[in-house]
Amino acid sequence: MAMAAIGQAAYTGQKGRNLALAGLVLALLAACEAPVPGGSAPAYAPAPDLPPPEVQVENFISVARRMEPQIEAECRARTRGRNCDYQIVVDDRPDQPANAFQTEDKYGRPVVGFTLGLIAEAANRDELAFVMGHEAAHHIAGHLQSKTRDAVAGALILGVLAAAGGGDAGAISRAQDLGASVGARTYSKDYELEADELGTVITWNAGYDPLRGAQFFTRIPDPGNRFLGTHPANRLRMDVVRATVEALRAGQL
Repeated sequence: MAMAAIGQAAYTGQKGRNLALAGLVLALLAACEAPVPGGSAPAYAPAPDLPPPEVQVENFISVARRMEPQIEAECRARTRGRNCDYQIVVDDRPDQPANAFQTEDKYGRPVVGFTLGLIAEAANRDELAFVMGHEAAHHIAGHLQSKTRDAVAGALILGVLAAAGGGDAGAISRAQDLGASVGARTYSKDYELEADELGTVITWNAGYDPLRGAQFFTRIPDPGNRFLGTHPANRLRMDVVRATVEALRAGQL
C-alpha cells in the first residue's frame, strides 16, 4: 500500500508545505477522475457544492495539524502506558473508495489513515475533524485489542463445540474461522458508538463542530440494524453525537 505520511515534513516550512499541497492536489484530481472499480456506483452520496481540490487539500492539512496534538493530549489523559504518538497518513491510491481507518504500525504506533476519496468527499473541515476524531478514539479505547480478544474467544468456543461434536480437523478449523468472525463482530457496533462519543469530545475540544461534522453520516449507506453487522444505524450514531454535544454544552463532560 502506498502511503503518503502527513507528518512533520508537511507542516515544516513553506517549501515543504507547498510540495505537500502540490502532491495531494494532483492525487485528488486523479482520484476525482478515476472510475469506480468494477463500474459500481460510489458507496456514498456526494455532498453538494464540494470545495475545489486545492481547498480540500488545505482543509485536510489544516485539520490534521490542529487535531493531532488534541488527539494525543486526549490519549495521554485517558490511558496509561498506551502509545499516543499518532501518525496521520493518506492512502494515495486513486482507485480506493472513500474510507478512513485506524491501525497500528509494527512498533505499536497508532495510525489514522484517510483515502483520497474521503478527503475529496468531505464537505468541510468539521467533517474531516469528526472522522479523524472517531478513528483516533478507537485506539484510545483499545478497540483493536478488544476485537482481537473477541475473535479469539469466538474461535475457541466454536472450535471446542466442533471438537466435542466429533468434527475432524477440517471441521474444527472451519468452526474456529466462523467463531473468530462472529466474535469480532459481536461488539463491533458498541465500539463504533463508543468511538462516536469520544470522537465527538475530541472534535469539540479541538474547536470544531461535531454536529456539522457528523453530517457525513447522512451521505453514506445506512447499515440499519443488521444482526452481526459491523456498524450501527446512522440514526443511532447521530443520536450519540447529539447527546454528547448536549452534555458538552452543559459542562457535563
